[in-house]
Amino acid sequence: MDVRLVPAREIAKTPTPLLAVAVYEEKGRAVVPELAGLDDVARGAREDLRGRVGHVVIVNTGLEKGPRRVAFIGVGPRAAWDAEAVRRFAGRAVRAAESRELSAVSIHVQLGDLSPSVAAQSATEGGVLAAWRFTELQTSQDEDAASTPVTAIDVIVAGAGGKPVAEAVRVGKAIADGQNFARTLQNRPGNIATPQHLGEQAKKMAKEVGLEVEVFDKKRIVKERMHALLAVNQGSDIEPRFIVLRHRGGKAKEKFVAIVGKGLTFDAGGISIKPAAGMEEMKYDMSGGAAVMGAMRAIAEIGLPLNVVGLIPSTENLLNGRAVKPGDIIQTRGGKTVDVINTDAEGRLILADALDYAKGIGVAAIVDLATLTGSVVVALGHHAIAVLGSDEELIKSVQDAGERAGERCWPLPLWAEYRKQLKSDVADMMNVGSRPGGTITAAWFLREFVGDVPWAHLDIAGTAYGNEPQPYQRKGGYGVPTRLLVEWLRGRAA
Repeated sequence: MDVRLVPAREIAKTPTPLLAVAVYEEKGRAVVPELAGLDDVARGAREDLRGRVGHVVIVNTGLEKGPRRVAFIGVGPRAAWDAEAVRRFAGRAVRAAESRELSAVSIHVQLGDLSPSVAAQSATEGGVLAAWRFTELQTSQDEDAASTPVTAIDVIVAGAGGKPVAEAVRVGKAIADGQNFARTLQNRPGNIATPQHLGEQAKKMAKEVGLEVEVFDKKRIVKERMHALLAVNQGSDIEPRFIVLRHRGGKAKEKFVAIVGKGLTFDAGGISIKPAAGMEEMKYDMSGGAAVMGAMRAIAEIGLPLNVVGLIPSTENLLNGRAVKPGDIIQTRGGKTVDVINTDAEGRLILADALDYAKGIGVAAIVDLATLTGSVVVALGHHAIAVLGSDEELIKSVQDAGERAGERCWPLPLWAEYRKQLKSDVADMMNVGSRPGGTITAAWFLREFVGDVPWAHLDIAGTAYGNEPQPYQRKGGYGVPTRLLVEWLRGRAA
């Protein structure tokens, strides 16, 4: 993907097959920003223009030089014009280009109350994310899809330019490229995206962007005493992996910050087998691990001045004669014993070993992310990530990063009363509690393995993938919360 920052003063002279322009809605009227040299085009289209969100009118300009077409895209009232609105506008601009089989689009971004850098970064993210598509396993073109992919985007920020804005475009592209990397991993099926495949992709990506990488095989996992990861893996014929990615951007003696993602490449539920309906979506159970890999790629490309380690425990959760059974007692790397009540609550088991590993290497803070519970969908639907943790300041910083990134979080409590649901008569704890408060009790299980390290947990089961995408997404894996992680790490570095 080729992304350029184009000076706003040259908007009427810049040759482009399509120029996208935002149209506001004020008191029922469509309001078009001033477009030097293109005002006649806007006046000619005014009768058809609407400011409501998502309304699109494409007009041929008839100009020999400059834009051949202008797409007027409704974005709603000016008061709602924030970074997320810019991402969605940019996504609709790419969709408009696809509708005309155009490989390039220029996106004109109004500032409103936004800084030039935020506007430029958001437009770049939205455009690059929207242009991504997953076609690597198709042998013929989908007749309903555009045959011409968008491969070039010009970002035009009204009344702004210079090095800070150019840097914002560079950062926005790195973040979107990282998220698209995560989406590609998510959308690969379980027979391709195995734990070994994730390890190989981690090594390849790390070499490309300059990260340190270690991929633990089963022998090393045994040596590391990752008993819970090994227990979940018992039902599979494919070996597990534990992926460690390091970005050394901070000072030599500065502690690392850890981001930990669940890498369950397919989840049939084990002996507590899932219903057949919708089980194909369980290829997305590695979405947390994919987002960690995407975020690590992005911060390496940005050159973030912070030491960050990404940890991904990876296995399948299947069922055979060796699979863990309900009622089995297993050990964890941290020494605690777990009474396995439900083998479909496996994500918290593999994360327990990863969190203990992070604690053991002396990190300054931990954020983990996982498609962990169906309960979070009941609580928050598909619009918000649940955030829980042991440190209020950390939770707030993660929530603020989500607001900036357009990947919003909502906090749930971790009161001591919920911990009682995990009490076992035969082990240190059960791996599930009673049905009420399932997202909270799952987080309480994880809290047992972080010690005194500031920790936050993101349950992304309702937001990692779906069938009702934003304009810059497509059906399937969304790469959430790659942007949130990068924004949180950028904020911490600052």
